[in-house]
Amino acid sequence: MESSSTEERVLEVLEADAQASVSEVAERAGVSKPTVRKYVRKLEEDGVIVGYRAEVDPKKLSGRSIALVGIEVESERYVEASRALADLEAIRTLYTSSGDHMLMAEVHGADGSAVGDVIEDEILETEGVTAAHPSFLQERLK
Repeated sequence: MESSSTEERVLEVLEADAQASVSEVAERAGVSKPTVRKYVRKLEEDGVIVGYRAEVDPKKLSGRSIALVGIEVESERYVEASRALADLEAIRTLYTSSGDHMLMAEVHGADGSAVGDVIEDEILETEGVTAAHPSFLQERLK
């Protein structure tokens, strides 16, 4: 069996259930526990796995709001602005995008007003950022 095939199976199990134990990953991927440990370590070292987190349903959170924010950046300031945005604590995740916006950020706040404050006071104040377009998440369907 080729290693990329094994690596992909291990990664698929972890993407589906990041809390799966090494034993569970091994069983689901059809490999040994030492093999799982080896590939997880390799995926982490290679930067493929960048972290572990809980995914939440925004509707079930009382007193918290989550927004995906499309961000426009001046092209000549893209690198600096991207780095500055990535350093903002309020931005949980930041992605480059080939869609309607250059960047997409996941922002959490106590409520819609708090998310709005992050957009106004932090994102839009970042040098090179020209616009921010929030979409508030309502209910997780899957």
